[in-house]
Amino acid sequence: MNMRSNEENSPNSRSELWASTMGGHDLELRDAVVAHHDSVGSIGPISLFDRVAREELEAATLAPGATPAVGSGHRLILEDADLFRTCFERDRDRVLHSSSFRRLAGKTQVFIFPDDHQRTRLTHALEVAQVATAIARSLRLNIALTEAIAIAHDCGHGPGGHPSEDAFSPFVEGGYDHAVWGADVTLAPLNLTKEVLDGVRNHSWSRPAPSTPEGEVVSWADRAAYCAHDLEDAISAGIVHWHELPSIVIERCGKSRNELLNSFVRDVIETSQRTERVSMSGEIAEALAALRSFNYERIYTSAASLDQGGKVTRLLGALVEHFIDHPQLIESATSEPGSKEAVLTAVNYVGGMTDRYACLRAVDLLSWPEHELPRGLDLGELGSI
Repeated sequence: MNMRSNEENSPNSRSELWASTMGGHDLELRDAVVAHHDSVGSIGPISLFDRVAREELEAATLAPGATPAVGSGHRLILEDADLFRTCFERDRDRVLHSSSFRRLAGKTQVFIFPDDHQRTRLTHALEVAQVATAIARSLRLNIALTEAIAIAHDCGHGPGGHPSEDAFSPFVEGGYDHAVWGADVTLAPLNLTKEVLDGVRNHSWSRPAPSTPEGEVVSWADRAAYCAHDLEDAISAGIVHWHELPSIVIERCGKSRNELLNSFVRDVIETSQRTERVSMSGEIAEALAALRSFNYERIYTSAASLDQGGKVTRLLGALVEHFIDHPQLIESATSEPGSKEAVLTAVNYVGGMTDRYACLRAVDLLSWPEHELPRGLDLGELGSI
């Protein structure tokens, strides 16, 4: 194997090489620049596959019950159509670049302060998007709408996982539901289409059914993905073991995350084609329910999880109360202390925090005791937060 000389690989040489590419490379391509000095790629003569062309392709290829971009895409604030993207492609991109989506990287999926290999809300959203688009593609549903709903579906989650809903509920009329809050509050500044917001608002099975088949696909993908990957994380952490799974799960779906997801995805595709409804067969649905029950008993409602959840609930509730009384601490907030507006602003602000930032704010503002901080399995002492 040839090795570059130390001189060629020095920091100065790398910096000079990088700096030399600032303007790209002019190969006299009719006032055009290429990225690489030895570019040979050619795409040949083409007609642009713009928004109108893709909308025409949708009309020719989507299933009869799928949601086409044409005739959809209604927004609260009217906007001109994009030249290259359909309305749902535009929504997917807006979510992807939003701060609420980025902050999911610092929010708990199951384990507080997850290890590098454990899921966060962000990686969960990406896995749901992969499962959902795999199903939507095979069923000839709208992939862009499916993906937009999937990556946005948990943007309303607060720090610390589902216990944040318990923390925020006393401050919100009717209680705090991450799905509803995500659609109606967190994502509101993005001016998304009603179809995407409906899918986010109703992705939880306890909510009314989404109005589109793409939204129902995300509901299935969400449950299949978190049941499989939460189990994998718990096994990696030594909390449970594969051989402890209910026999119905192992016999019908397998005993690895890959086997489980493959079984769930294939069954939804095949059953939906057979029934002409987004659905899962009774046999596999029974196995999925058994897996979810196992996770609830052994992972989500274990003594350790309940202890962590209690700490999260108390900490977040205290932060909300503090910001209700001191709204001036929130940038751009104009509400009066203790007002209804201050309550909603405080919930939205604390709900947007990452796990780490919420803990730091509690320590800084409330002198929160170290033993009352929620911790991951390997968090260590307070200094490592």
